Amino acid sequence: MSKTILKNFLVFLIIFLVIAVLFSTYYVTAEKPTTIGLEKVVQQLNNGEISQIIVKGDQLEITQTNGKKEVSSKESTESLSTLLKNFGVEANKLQNVNIEIQSGGDWSFWLTTILPFLIPFILIVLFVYFMMRQLQGANTKALSFGQSQAREIQQKGKAKITFKDVAGCKEAKEELTEIVEFLKNPRKFTQLGAKIPKGVLLMGAPGTGKTLLAKAVAGEADVPFFSISGSEFVEMFVGVGASRVRDLFKRAKKSAPCIIFIDEIDAVGRQRGAGLGGSHDEREQTLNQILVEMDGMETKINVIVMAATNRPDVLDPALLRPGRFDRRVILDLPDINDREAILKVHAENKPISRETDLRRIAERTPGFSGADLANLLNEAAILSARRNKKIIEQAEIFESVEKVMLGPERKSHILNEAEKKITAFHEAGHALVAHELPHVDRVQKVSIISRGQAAGYTLKLPIEDRHLHSRSEFIEELSVLLAGFVAEKEIFGEVTTGASSDLRTATELAKSIVTEYGMDENIGPRTLGEREELIFLGKEIHEQRDYSEKTAERIDQSISALISSAQLTAKNIIIKDRKQLEKIVNELIKKETLEKEEFEALFPKTKK
Repeated sequence: MSKTILKNFLVFLIIFLVIAVLFSTYYVTAEKPTTIGLEKVVQQLNNGEISQIIVKGDQLEITQTNGKKEVSSKESTESLSTLLKNFGVEANKLQNVNIEIQSGGDWSFWLTTILPFLIPFILIVLFVYFMMRQLQGANTKALSFGQSQAREIQQKGKAKITFKDVAGCKEAKEELTEIVEFLKNPRKFTQLGAKIPKGVLLMGAPGTGKTLLAKAVAGEADVPFFSISGSEFVEMFVGVGASRVRDLFKRAKKSAPCIIFIDEIDAVGRQRGAGLGGSHDEREQTLNQILVEMDGMETKINVIVMAATNRPDVLDPALLRPGRFDRRVILDLPDINDREAILKVHAENKPISRETDLRRIAERTPGFSGADLANLLNEAAILSARRNKKIIEQAEIFESVEKVMLGPERKSHILNEAEKKITAFHEAGHALVAHELPHVDRVQKVSIISRGQAAGYTLKLPIEDRHLHSRSEFIEELSVLLAGFVAEKEIFGEVTTGASSDLRTATELAKSIVTEYGMDENIGPRTLGEREELIFLGKEIHEQRDYSEKTAERIDQSISALISSAQLTAKNIIIKDRKQLEKIVNELIKKETLEKEEFEALFPKTKK
């Protein structure tokens, strides 16, 4: 605010100085006429030295025969002729004098007389006016500081979002359909003694469509939709967040029936009294006000609070009790059918080739959220435009899958011949062991072209979505992870840093087999280690031991045994099929990339 006022002040000051300089220049440069008395005028008339007299009220503007300008004045009550007659000027002396009488001054008179005083006055008035407006704006902002920042969204016409625009999420939509019925026809439920749910908590991984579903509920119910983020409540001043909560619910009650949507509610709804760094007076006051408002709403008021979070584990228990967030809707990552449906929704406004099989794309994208799939088709559209194509073909979509999963292709990262050969053997080792083991996903692509941080990659994808995994799958996956390391060691006699990521992943998987899944025969069916989380950091920072040092030693032995066994399995396959490994390497060096069909054609028959 102070910067704006200072800026306006400087602008007005500069304008004032410019005008003052212009007028001062005018007055300096303009020739000022000489002021004379009436006696001198009479004398000049008698001598025939005056050619013109202009009468302006009581002012006389005199022009001599030589062109010189003079000014004189007379009494306002007497005319010029009477005055000259009284002074004894003969009538014949006035015959050659042009006497002109003007009733008022012309524009130059007003310009030179009044304007120099009027312009500064106008500038001062304008300056005071704008200063007052700035101060009034500041007062308005100060008064609105505690008001809600929620945006009211009225969905109309084509922009209206309904459940038809949300692919997948069948169970979630069924749960939310009841909310729509509550908003449309609350009497149907209240006459049976049912209470309208006050809160609906949407829980799920990022990108699963929580915000989209909330908009769809508002669109289906055709009611106002107040949207706000949890972080918009909290300010540095204590009490502002609570004031904004009160104002939000006040606005919502006036617009009832309506929906209040709080995105990322974990920003303000984290557990209270969490200890070091986890307590924040302003955040806790805001949370307390939300709890009070939700608990104090009347049953007859059709205001439903919807909230979204991907961290339900950190929310305060008071938020989750019955009477506040009565409904909890879980949004999982889409399965293959849902992924296909989501791809169809996002492909509607894009020129997709008719030969494109969205089912195959859905098969290649396990673990993708709805946002990932939208990003996938957007990347494919950008890639097609870059290649000057008018339609999006399947090749661009497949390439975009790899870009989203692994990162962009690094064409500038060119390997020398030795590194290219090492990378080829490394990736061929992964692909060979994956092909030979029965419980590992099929190899879809092998490449030695750098993507992201990897010098090469082997892409394996499941035939169908799986939610449960067995011990044999994990053990064979360990062998595939270590196959690149083993191939380098067997062929070149030493290993490179290219296997570091594989080793890290293999160690974490082996540790999970032992300590989380209870799949190790030496340790037995139990979980080991209690993970503690400091909420203010929002991530795992500490694992507390709930076992002895002797057990810790057994855990280390079990992890080492699993990795050693997997390494031996990979080594046996690579030694046994050495010729097949070299065949894959030769094709990789020649083509750099092998698709699924090209890879499987290198084997006498497909084992999977």
